[in-house]
Amino acid sequence: MDKLTPGLVGEAKLLVTATHTASHLGSGGVEVLSTPIMIALMEDAARALVDPKLEPGQMSVGVNLNVSHLAATPVGMQVAARAQLLTVDRRKLTFKVEAHDEKEKIGEGTHTRAIINLEHFMARVHEKARTNNR
Repeated sequence: MDKLTPGLVGEAKLLVTATHTASHLGSGGVEVLSTPIMIALMEDAARALVDPKLEPGQMSVGVNLNVSHLAATPVGMQVAARAQLLTVDRRKLTFKVEAHDEKEKIGEGTHTRAIINLEHFMARVHEKARTNNR
């Protein structure tokens, strides 16, 4: 985890198709990039930066997002998300996130990820599922 230092940047890209639109996902009635997909792309940029630098058996999970969707992006346009690591507080990582289409900035905000031990995390998830099925 000492490979994670403030200033590192991760990126993710997406070509907007009909399956990424607000009308397709039910988050709105228009044929433009949906906010949930933009947010997922921002998270993917942060995850792509962090996860390859972690120890075996670790991964990161999103725990907080504070994002504004600033502009609409039509189908057929490329979108790029960028996540810059701002702070490392033990297992908590905070990022500045932005997304741009081919014309302008379409989103910005902050994102926090937590580093987890996958085995312990999944044990808790399975226990929760088991106790819910009683």
